[in-house]
Amino acid sequence: MTQVRVLAFGVLKDRLGQDSFAMTVPDRATVADLLTQLGETQPGVILKGIAVSVNAEYATAGHLLRDGDEVGLLPPVSGGNLDLDPVRIALVRERMDAAALADAVKDGADGAVVVFDGIVRNQSRGRKTLHLDYEAYEDMAQRQMTALAQEALTRFGVRHVTIVHRLGRLQIGETSVLIVVASAHRAQAFDACRWVIDTLKKTVPIWKKETFVDGAVWTDGEPFPPAIQVEVPDAR
Repeated sequence: MTQVRVLAFGVLKDRLGQDSFAMTVPDRATVADLLTQLGETQPGVILKGIAVSVNAEYATAGHLLRDGDEVGLLPPVSGGNLDLDPVRIALVRERMDAAALADAVKDGADGAVVVFDGIVRNQSRGRKTLHLDYEAYEDMAQRQMTALAQEALTRFGVRHVTIVHRLGRLQIGETSVLIVVASAHRAQAFDACRWVIDTLKKTVPIWKKETFVDGAVWTDGEPFPPAIQVEVPDAR
């Protein structure tokens, strides 16, 4: 079992009758699992429309909880919009709702929202695909994804970047990686979205294994940029 610390703010603090408490959830529970469990034990508390943070960072419903995490329950901010947070990053193991994630980004200041929805196709290089498996060096991948999104903000002048990547086993038609870029102007949004996915494929430590009807292989990745490649000295 996993134990987390839950912090309640604003009206939720009043409804729950306390501003912090411990919760025990099953191992590999997600934010959504925690909210479901909380709703079952506190049926009078309305959780629809809130945001959730994990260790002071906004988290998606599929965010996996770890022992000792600090989970914040955040009602809508007075006079503000939670979706104005400029960067949203997540590694998830559950099927994601791409349309909902993209819709949550939209703001009145935006003239364009560009979405890259990478999905699992049923064939690769002439071979029928059964499923894919993704694994990552998770701590490093999250840091790299955050740095990538933040660089896109400054490089292209966009308002917001979301990057969500699936891990574990994916079936045909499921989303493997979702990138959402919001901007006042479409050109910057298109350019930033293309740059983020192209750079992610070269620098973020996530690996893909393809299982076909006649075998399985780890997919050859794109070469690392020269600046981060490590040259192995010739054997003497």
